[in-house]
Amino acid sequence: MAKAASISAAGIPAQHAHDSHGTHAAPPKIVAADPPKELQREPLVLNGHSFGWITDAIAGICEGRMPVWWWPAFIISAGVMSMMAALVAYLISTGVGVWGLNNPAFWAWDITNFVFWIGIGHAGTLISAVLFLLRQKWRTSINRAAEAMTLFAVACAGIFPVVHTGRVWFALMPGYLIPSPNANYIWPQFRSPLLWDVFAVSTYGTVSLLFWYIGLIPDLATLRDRAKNKVRGFFYGLFALGWTGSNRHWSNYEKAYMIFAGISTPLVLSVHSIVSFDFAVSQVPGWHTTIFPPYFVAGAIFSGVGMVLTLMIPMRTLFKLEDIITTRHVELMCKVILATGSIVGYAYGMEFFIAWYGGSPYELYAFKNRAFGPYWWAYWTMISCNVISPHLFWFKALRTNMVFVWIVSCFVNVGMWFERFVIIVTSLHRDYLPASWGYFTPTWVDVFTFVGSFGLFMTLFLLFIRFLPAIAISEVKGVTPQADPHHPLGGAKGGHH
Repeated sequence: MAKAASISAAGIPAQHAHDSHGTHAAPPKIVAADPPKELQREPLVLNGHSFGWITDAIAGICEGRMPVWWWPAFIISAGVMSMMAALVAYLISTGVGVWGLNNPAFWAWDITNFVFWIGIGHAGTLISAVLFLLRQKWRTSINRAAEAMTLFAVACAGIFPVVHTGRVWFALMPGYLIPSPNANYIWPQFRSPLLWDVFAVSTYGTVSLLFWYIGLIPDLATLRDRAKNKVRGFFYGLFALGWTGSNRHWSNYEKAYMIFAGISTPLVLSVHSIVSFDFAVSQVPGWHTTIFPPYFVAGAIFSGVGMVLTLMIPMRTLFKLEDIITTRHVELMCKVILATGSIVGYAYGMEFFIAWYGGSPYELYAFKNRAFGPYWWAYWTMISCNVISPHLFWFKALRTNMVFVWIVSCFVNVGMWFERFVIIVTSLHRDYLPASWGYFTPTWVDVFTFVGSFGLFMTLFLLFIRFLPAIAISEVKGVTPQADPHHPLGGAKGGHH
């Protein structure tokens, strides 16, 4: 009798087994060992929910009645947004003198708010495009809301560069900002970074809108098929573009999504780099530095992910989505905040080093003035929120504590606004001529116009979660075990894992 086949430690048969009659026996079954506990990852959808449960949990949010808190939140947000509209009308009718601008601080809260909101919008493109190209499956539960935040933040940002020009009707006329043929042969100044912003932000907003819409199409078809109201069914069907879920539709969808991800990825780097050129191409001490483009990009991702956490953590609790937006998602976003926050902190230190190493007394004074001048409180608020607080995420217990993460994400948003304020105001309020030194103090119009922009942002976000799926249904299903043909739940036979 031949010896029975032995199985090596690696699971490879040493030789074929034969029975007593010389016939071949069934080959031994090979079972792969589970990875060590340290390497096992939490699933992206907890508790092994079915496809139907995922659809009901996400689509049910916008199909049923909104919770009791939604209407008060919407009314307050819409009221604050209306206040901003009234203040913008007051500004246009009266002039930019209603702001606290003075000589030499001709820029202050207006450009600070513009750069802040553009930064908020960077998380959507990063999570959707860059992580998609890097095949990071954990993005699927948060990319839809992050993309929507990008669009809403760009809408908020676009207000400030237009109204800060004072005579808005000139800024909106053809030929002044948008190069259009006109009778007076007026053309924009293409050497101005402010015009570069027009092209960069409009391109970013357009591509982000198309990218967001393409990802929505399969889910719009799902809502169309589930609609119990003819009006809702008509509009969902109109924007679903006749989607049937056929192989051809999925093939074209995946190609288009990949193309837009490739187009969007350079925008993550280019848009905020161009925004930083508003400052870097000038000769103002504190602005004239080559570190601004990468520094601004890292800061934009930092603040954008912070805003995503600020909104997604309450949303997952209020709509009971803990099995879809899991602790693992929150923890990974905390790691992104930790990485980008470290880059921002490094940039802060490098600015002081270059100011000292460059040998320019004006540059060195500008940075000393930031830290120890009249606006010292703003600088150290920025340092506390952007450098100190993210490093608490080195501890896993803190990264997985939802309340703590939400508080730190709020600190990140506050710190990144103060960063833009410090860069702009402290570099301007003391220029080369001490006789013109001044101190900028915002007026009530400054403050409430900025508060009103949050009203616009939250109003749009509340309408978004009311009428559209806040999580990509089809993409979440794609990362479950049932969608993997090599997994037993996806149809694989045998003992493969």
